Amino acid sequence: MPPDLDRLRIQRSEEKYHTRTFSRGRLWLAVGGAVLLILVALYLWGPLRPAQEVTVAVVSSLYPAQAYTVLNASGYVVAQRKAAVSSKSTGRLAFLGVEEGSRLKKGEILASLENEDLMAARNQAVAQIKEAEAGLNTTKAELADAELQYQRFKTLVEKDLVARQDFDTAVARQAKARAGVASAQAHIKVMQAGEANAQAALEYTYIRSPFDGVVTAKYAEVGEVVAPFGAAVNARAAVVTMADLQSLMVEADVAESNLDKVKLAQPCEISLDAIPDRRFAGQVHMIVPTADRTKATVLTKVKFLEFDDRILPEMSAKVAFLSRPLEANERQPRLALPQAALITREGRTLAYLLEGPRVRLVQVSVGETLGDRVEIKGGLKEGDRVVLKPPAGLGDGSRVKVKES
Repeated sequence: MPPDLDRLRIQRSEEKYHTRTFSRGRLWLAVGGAVLLILVALYLWGPLRPAQEVTVAVVSSLYPAQAYTVLNASGYVVAQRKAAVSSKSTGRLAFLGVEEGSRLKKGEILASLENEDLMAARNQAVAQIKEAEAGLNTTKAELADAELQYQRFKTLVEKDLVARQDFDTAVARQAKARAGVASAQAHIKVMQAGEANAQAALEYTYIRSPFDGVVTAKYAEVGEVVAPFGAAVNARAAVVTMADLQSLMVEADVAESNLDKVKLAQPCEISLDAIPDRRFAGQVHMIVPTADRTKATVLTKVKFLEFDDRILPEMSAKVAFLSRPLEANERQPRLALPQAALITREGRTLAYLLEGPRVRLVQVSVGETLGDRVEIKGGLKEGDRVVLKPPAGLGDGSRVKVKES
């Protein structure tokens, strides 16, 4: 065989080596393609896709009044009718039947001073009246007898059966009896005036409620000396302080720059920190015609249109001045969500509900629009977090990262 042809002969071992190398390359290529496909699938499905940064909003209760509020102000509950109750006379406190929080009716006795001497004087005056009334009855009996004698002697003297002198005596007796009755009646009036004076002095020892109200503070105790205006040394001027709870109003400071948003009889809604589960209807009662130069505010008084026994003086309050009165169905809170959290697709209203690191697209039933919020009737519950202004690339099941506020 020629040498040149011998070089062209293929060695069997080299052929096997090349075949194995080619098969191994195809295997790695197939594995790499499969891995690449898996990575692409994982990226498209989401696990390898970077989480999108989103802002969330919380489904919460909203009072419809917030949609009609033109101004908010804060203040305190203040009783417009209050009094420091004291005695008119000086004496030692013998009885105190109230404490802080006691509710009283007008004229009800809340305390009394020692009054045994005045009570005895009153009883003496009553007895003197009875004595005078008995004297009046005696003089009336004498007058009745004198009247009969006068009539008898008048008839007899006309017939000249008795002397004229005896008739004159009967006339004088009648006049004297009439004067005695008048004197007895006047004496009774004097005694009655004395009894009224004694009763008034006794009444001054009883300290009564000046109006229907509640005791807010107590300053004296049994055994202490009470005097009007605290005139006596070491004497208490006031026994208790009372407030009429029916006169409670919220006194709020309104900035001068916002005064044009407030007017008399304007509807309001009052909320109290102490009673968070209820809002109270109110109305502007008075805009005090003077400003506070240090705070540049004007005092505005808002009265309650409905009352609750839990409302007490000096509670902190917030007032929402409304553009219109609320309807009956607008007094209760509703679930609401910012409109920017909702999207519309194929006639359906949807929202992205945050569930852990992912979002789920849920259908939402909506109701009335309340300002920049909308009422949620179904599909979400209070406390749910949803994506606000969903990004264009966000989809059902996408991974998200909540943007730090």
